Amino acid sequence: MDKFTLVPEDTVLMLIDIQEKLVLAMPYGQKVIQNANILITAADKLNIPIIVTEQYPKGLGKTVAQLSVNSDKVSVYEKITFNGCIEEVKTYLKQLNKRKILLAGMETHICVFQTVRELLALGYQVFVVGDAVCSRTKENYLNGLALMSAMGAVITNTETVAFDLIKEAGTLLFKEISKLVK
Repeated sequence: MDKFTLVPEDTVLMLIDIQEKLVLAMPYGQKVIQNANILITAADKLNIPIIVTEQYPKGLGKTVAQLSVNSDKVSVYEKITFNGCIEEVKTYLKQLNKRKILLAGMETHICVFQTVRELLALGYQVFVVGDAVCSRTKENYLNGLALMSAMGAVITNTETVAFDLIKEAGTLLFKEISKLVK
């Protein structure tokens, strides 16, 4: 059951290309931002490192301002490849020495898919947060999720991730996250 269990001390959050021009093209872009912010809040409170990738920011813009990615636990990497596992990201992941990677971002069937494929090939356990990823079309979104599931990624959702990381009710963090998911 380890493949389906998240623990803060072995987890990294990776946000793929949630950028100005991409969000505008996504029917569910705002939902992805909302759920990514819940994941960021949980990660920040649980000392989970956050990796942010930006696909060609000169053309697609920077990471959207609505994301709360201004903590010292955030590392931002620019890329021109669809795969977010550029050399700098792989080096950073090795330094972190954590095996579970949470993924959110855009687009499910391109950059998220190729990043997941690479992470799995590198031996990481990958959790794709299904309600925190999106594509321009429903068909591409569903196809991307199906491909990643078939490869061995765990397809999950924001609430499952948040409460699996928190582990128990009644804490201040539980109360904070509960308000965000309502």
